[in-house]
Amino acid sequence: MSERIAFIGGGNMASAIIGGLVSQGYAPSQIDVVEPFAETRDKLKASYGVSTQATAGTFLEQAAMVIWAVKPQTFREAALPVRPHTQKALHLSVAAGIRSDSIVNWLGTQRVVRAMPNTPALIGKGISALFARPVVTAAEKQQVMQVMAGTGELLWLDVEEKLDVVTALSGSGPAYAFYFMEAMTTAGAEMGLTREQAQQLAVATFIGAGELVRSSGESPKVLRQRVTSKGGTTDAAICSMEEDDMQAVFINALYAARRRAQELGDEFGKA
Repeated sequence: MSERIAFIGGGNMASAIIGGLVSQGYAPSQIDVVEPFAETRDKLKASYGVSTQATAGTFLEQAAMVIWAVKPQTFREAALPVRPHTQKALHLSVAAGIRSDSIVNWLGTQRVVRAMPNTPALIGKGISALFARPVVTAAEKQQVMQVMAGTGELLWLDVEEKLDVVTALSGSGPAYAFYFMEAMTTAGAEMGLTREQAQQLAVATFIGAGELVRSSGESPKVLRQRVTSKGGTTDAAICSMEEDDMQAVFINALYAARRRAQELGDEFGKA
């Protein structure tokens, strides 16, 4: 793409997408960011050389695509001053929970795509699920993919409601991995390692396990069974977790995350 792109919100996810665009050769001079906090504006300008503004204005009329990187709670409020200037733009939202019907209502256009990325996008290792309204063309979907390419893998969905599942699974997923790494680090330290040693081992184990699943083509269940010898150390750990019904507890946690994503849409997606 060679046309202008505008970001509404300049936080971590906006920074990840901007970084990906710049690394692909997109000109920083073609990027505008509306961000109310001066410190964030200064950081973006210093890091990427993009144009930053505190409030929306007529400059947004030049944008071919507007990327919404705002919190669900502030989306509607942010949309009101932007709407008059972006009727011709394609809109891409990375806000959790806010449904496209609400976005269409607030912005007055059907050309809306939703994405649910996750925080590894900050280093180009994320995964994002995408959903496009019916009027969005194949060419416009391709433009969205070009914009998001620098953040990691992309997956298109045919039903918007599935984005709430994605939010629970991969959107919030990095925190689950961090949670288990934290527990492994604490256990390792309690059993005699330094916290640095335990963390190094935990992080490397998660990275290696993920890469093994990816490269082997086997399911996590099959790989887990393959390394669990009856009566061995791994079996002892797995049996302990099964006695505590940990898998059911973890699955319930994902249902709770999906429920919260649905609540965000209900609570903050009102007209």
